[in-house]
Amino acid sequence: MIEDVVGLLSEARSLRKRVPGVPDEWKPADTRGAYEIQRALSEHWASSNGGFAGFKIACTSEIPQRQLGLSEPFFGRLIRGTVYESPLELDASRFFMRVIEPEFGFQISRDLRDGNYTAEDMAASVAGVVPGIEIVDSRYDDWEKVGAHSLIIDNACHGGWLHGAMSTSFEDLAEHRVRLLVNGREVTAGKGSAVLGHPLKALAWLANTLPQYGLALQKGDWVTTGVVTGLYYAQAGDEVVANFGPLGDVRVTFR
Repeated sequence: MIEDVVGLLSEARSLRKRVPGVPDEWKPADTRGAYEIQRALSEHWASSNGGFAGFKIACTSEIPQRQLGLSEPFFGRLIRGTVYESPLELDASRFFMRVIEPEFGFQISRDLRDGNYTAEDMAASVAGVVPGIEIVDSRYDDWEKVGAHSLIIDNACHGGWLHGAMSTSFEDLAEHRVRLLVNGREVTAGKGSAVLGHPLKALAWLANTLPQYGLALQKGDWVTTGVVTGLYYAQAGDEVVANFGPLGDVRVTFR
């Protein structure tokens, strides 16, 4: 079953042809089964794209959790070949969709294997914070209807991640305001408290959850911690800027 799903979604990715979803007979019975398939799928993709760069956290606010029937977030893998530094241009046709999510990102400064961490522990375990944009993409025809397990399988709908310069000052992230501008016009805004109350709380959730699935944060890993604004579906030709105030901008143009 795992090989079948890996083949289905990998073919969709390479041929640029979406699929309705994972067939019922291949669907896992629980979240652990979904992560088993995600691991096989992401390892397959990473093997030809530079390996892994870290992790992404998804569904970090109550509204999407309620919509998906979840009580906590879920995670996916960052792959080196789809991690970029801002500013840059990307070919819009590389993505089925270009859902823009401004997010706080961190680089891990030490191995974290115990699985019993607090937000305060996380503050002492990162090299710094970066402004970032995750580009959410999905191999499914309608990602909002396939359910949580299918989203987990599809590497948590990760398409790409770009980041700005690192800062070592992040005491006020819960109240830190972020604005998303498209072609010079603000389309949405938010602040760090949208992410489980504080981005470092989301990071602690990830550090404590990964060991349950045989994984762990390691020194040098990047982690992007979840969207802090509303979503924007970018179109070809859009210039997208996530403004993180004192932390700087992240810019991408879809040509």
